[in-house]
Amino acid sequence: MPADPERLRRSAAPKVGAGIVHLGLGAFFRAFGAIYIEDAVRTSGGDWGIIGVSLQSAGTRDKLAGQDFVYNAVTQNNDGTESHRTVEIIRDVLVAPEDPEAVVAAMADPAIRIVSLTVTEKGYCHDPATGMLKLDHPDIRHDLSNALPRSAPGFLVRALQRRREAGVPPFTVLTCDNLPENGKLVRRAVIDLAQQIDPALAGWIGEQGRFPSTMVDRITPATKPEDVASLGRKLGYLDQAPVMCEPFRQWVIEDDFVPSYGDKARPDLAVAGAELVRDVTAYELMKLRMLNGTHSSLAYLGYLAGHETISDAVADPAFARFVKRLWREEIIPSFKAPDGVDLAAYADALFERYSNIAIRHRTWQIAMDGSQKLPQRILGTISDNLSAGRESPGLVLAVAGWMRYVGGIDEKGEPIEVKDPLAERLRALSGQAGTPEEKVAALLGVREVFSAQMAEALPVPLTKAYARLCDIGARACVGEIA
Repeated sequence: MPADPERLRRSAAPKVGAGIVHLGLGAFFRAFGAIYIEDAVRTSGGDWGIIGVSLQSAGTRDKLAGQDFVYNAVTQNNDGTESHRTVEIIRDVLVAPEDPEAVVAAMADPAIRIVSLTVTEKGYCHDPATGMLKLDHPDIRHDLSNALPRSAPGFLVRALQRRREAGVPPFTVLTCDNLPENGKLVRRAVIDLAQQIDPALAGWIGEQGRFPSTMVDRITPATKPEDVASLGRKLGYLDQAPVMCEPFRQWVIEDDFVPSYGDKARPDLAVAGAELVRDVTAYELMKLRMLNGTHSSLAYLGYLAGHETISDAVADPAFARFVKRLWREEIIPSFKAPDGVDLAAYADALFERYSNIAIRHRTWQIAMDGSQKLPQRILGTISDNLSAGRESPGLVLAVAGWMRYVGGIDEKGEPIEVKDPLAERLRALSGQAGTPEEKVAALLGVREVFSAQMAEALPVPLTKAYARLCDIGARACVGEIA
């Protein structure tokens, strides 16, 4: 069954010019940001077509190019039904390793007013424990000595450098990754790198550039071959690059875009359902701690207990009680709710989303890159609870679950395929240690994950939790806490 661009485009709106370059064109942005932007254009107009950039490989480009960069977003509903829509806001996809010059030139084009990114935590080349740019990162070292970059911060800096030299205002940098104060983080990375290259450039970016923080939320499980085949049978033609998503979506954006462009600084995202606010911090904490924190907790402990997906995990009564206790006793008390938001109701909505059996969100997938995710998703909550004199036994158990997971052997003695930038180092540290106390001590010494303060505060409860995991297993440990 061949791809059919004309049938994919059967409900197409008129083409619009490009106004956005997006770095990291994965499934999440195509199921989330691209849809908001397309809805905004359909309602309010504007040249806000998207040029996507793949920073790693040509796979997404190759699949989309054969169907004129049009694809389907498939919404998997709680009742088991599906609905789909064609998305055609993407104008082109560039592959950075093939032609970095084309990427820099696209970003330097005066028509581009926003560069957005979903590059995951590791793509910012920063130390998650401190937030600082890692100047010794191999890609950053390359970008300091080469005009054509490899890293996301490098592309941002070199494109902004060209715009400054040409007398063109900067673009707004709109990060869409799940990181606290993500706008401030990417601003720091960009200015730190620019400072190394040209202090005057760093000053110009700091004065004229804008880096709004955002909170993004939509579960987008990985598209499987059977999803592609099933959609093809329903449509009668092959879409090689569909994305799967849940019905829920939420985008909260700090309304701070480059003022030089006036009312053309951004699409009319509000009409598409995005929330434009002055301060996104409370929303970030709500999502990072309540959704991402429990997602990671369920991922590590659920995987160890044999649950393949999040919906499988919360269908287990012990895990259902566990996650509800995390919200009620450990997470909700740790931060202030956004104005007008009922956190208990938000937790109920999250549980309903987790229970959606159509969303086959694998615990193994969520467990990826845990060394990058743990500080924001879980350790920050534990730290705040420690400062307030509150205990966090459930979250500590989740950290112990991560420690056992990165050891690379599950509860049945089978190998775990650990996907993490520090995977080899973490596995070696765990493997070289003998007792639970020694394993915990070794892993607490990884400063990319645990600050010195956290490493000092956690040995006793973490060792107890890790030893208990080894003795009775993840499900029984969850049942004890719940």
